[in-house]
Amino acid sequence: MAGWLGVRALVTGATGFIGSHLVRRLTGLGAVVHAVSRHVREHVAAGETWHVADLCDADRVSSVVAAAEPEVVFHLASEVTGAREVRLVRPTLESNLDSAVNLLTAIASAAPAGRVVLAGSVEEPRPEDGAVACSPYAVAKWAVAGYARMFHELWDVPVTTLRIGMVYGPGQRDLRKLIPYVTTALLRGESPELTSGTRLVDWVYVDDVVDAFLAAALSEQAPGREFDIASGTQLSIRDTIELLAKIVGAHQLPHYGAVADRPLDRPQVADIGPAGELLGWHPRTSLETGLRRTADWYSSTL
Repeated sequence: MAGWLGVRALVTGATGFIGSHLVRRLTGLGAVVHAVSRHVREHVAAGETWHVADLCDADRVSSVVAAAEPEVVFHLASEVTGAREVRLVRPTLESNLDSAVNLLTAIASAAPAGRVVLAGSVEEPRPEDGAVACSPYAVAKWAVAGYARMFHELWDVPVTTLRIGMVYGPGQRDLRKLIPYVTTALLRGESPELTSGTRLVDWVYVDDVVDAFLAAALSEQAPGREFDIASGTQLSIRDTIELLAKIVGAHQLPHYGAVADRPLDRPQVADIGPAGELLGWHPRTSLETGLRRTADWYSSTL
């Protein structure tokens, strides 16, 4: 990952799970980091400049881009939710699509010479496979990818979309997510309440995701393309939780079936071949190793 010293990098969603890991990595590599969040940052590391902005405000986004003058933009700001409630359609659309379009517009207007890397999702529908969107989040991310292709083709914005699998790892503080919820429950001696656990998903460790963002930003072959970023293998939620329980040393059993399975959930698996071929990226962290690191982190915070 050489070549980042002095590079001006703009990171949106910088206080989020992946974003915070990416900011730390870039700072450690010597990049000049401009980080964007909706919240004021009290402790700022050397080499970081923080901007408070709501990316749904187009004028504010333009101001941040003008101030940062980025050579590379990483867009991770997003409202990540797999919920199916109809009330979430509008806020999910605005949070994910409006923010991305505002950012791409500001970058196109600034005539960028650098790269843009967007965070997508492996849950985006693949019309070529006959798949339909399974959630408001999935279809919003699919729309973002469509706009990215348009900005690349019409205005030469060098944008790449990474369709990311189920990310986990240390530092994920949202206890509504599966791994944080189950890990903290097991560590407390509680029995987490789960769905049937039969769904097959594709897990990817957060440090491997950061590697993918950096690789996409450096690759000459990345602009205009979309890449799946995950492990390329499937594992059921039940098998994942049983492995996690073994690592934690938990004796209590989860309550499977206590929560209804979500409609339209389908098996999830990434095609990581193109990322390996064109980005030189491969996941390096096994699920067991990643879960051990994750459990150790949660144990230290309880």
